[in-house]
Amino acid sequence: MATTRSPDGRALLISTWTSAAFAVVALVWGLATGSQLIVFDGLYSFASVGLSLAAVLALRTARKGPDERYPWGREAWEPLTVVVKAAALAGLSIYALVSAVGEILAGGRDIDVGWALAYGVVATVAGAVVSLILRRRARAGGSDLVRAEAAEWVGDTLLSVAVLAGFVVALVLEQTGHSDLARYVDPAMVALVSAAFLPVPAKLVVSGFRELLMMSPAPHLQARIAATVSEVERTYRFAESFVRASKVGGRLDVAVEFVVDDDSTAQTVHQFDDVRADLEARFEALDQLTSMSVGFTADRRWAL
Repeated sequence: MATTRSPDGRALLISTWTSAAFAVVALVWGLATGSQLIVFDGLYSFASVGLSLAAVLALRTARKGPDERYPWGREAWEPLTVVVKAAALAGLSIYALVSAVGEILAGGRDIDVGWALAYGVVATVAGAVVSLILRRRARAGGSDLVRAEAAEWVGDTLLSVAVLAGFVVALVLEQTGHSDLARYVDPAMVALVSAAFLPVPAKLVVSGFRELLMMSPAPHLQARIAATVSEVERTYRFAESFVRASKVGGRLDVAVEFVVDDDSTAQTVHQFDDVRADLEARFEALDQLTSMSVGFTADRRWAL
């Protein structure tokens, strides 16, 4: 329960309840106006509700820490949820794209442009507000789940902007006596928006898989880790240092091996523990939950 009261938990719950409201409103509004684009927005929101709830559960699970079943912690649930969430949204976008192309080939669709335009305004404003809330939380040190949620809402807001722009075009066409062309606006916008949105879940899938496969973290984070270890190496006059790092959810795993020679100022077990404490203090500046393993050897082959 404490997790949902955390900043990340509150942000995810805001996203969940807003998505639920959008889902109901969009489906009713879309069916009433005959707009497939609004129906797509509603289906997208329905998918987001279930996936956002999964994100909340994953966040709770990840924050429980290690135990006998999860000796290395539960942070892998975060990237796993991101991958599932992104894959589901990508599938929905592909389905919408195929359906829209079919409607275009069938001659388009008649819609109530006035009411559809009103929906575009409401959806754009609401989406922008929620996107702003989530992006602020993400910049303030939010989890990967919050960043994924923020990216999703940015994509949804862009969808709403496209909805609004498309209905403005349809209204202009109707007012100028080109109703036959206005029939193509709704399916054409569905096709364009769903195709344009596909890169967003695709990037999330790639980043999630990188963490599940325990690949190296982002280049800027790797550089900071390497610089920190190099400073410690120089401070204690170690011959060499080797660093391995990976990021899994909100946890950064770092394994460091120092090669000790006769000139090194740390030679005993107690002095090695002082090095570990120094390195741990320096890693705290990364503002990232860090799981650290530090080894020492006089033979570099054991460090490779």
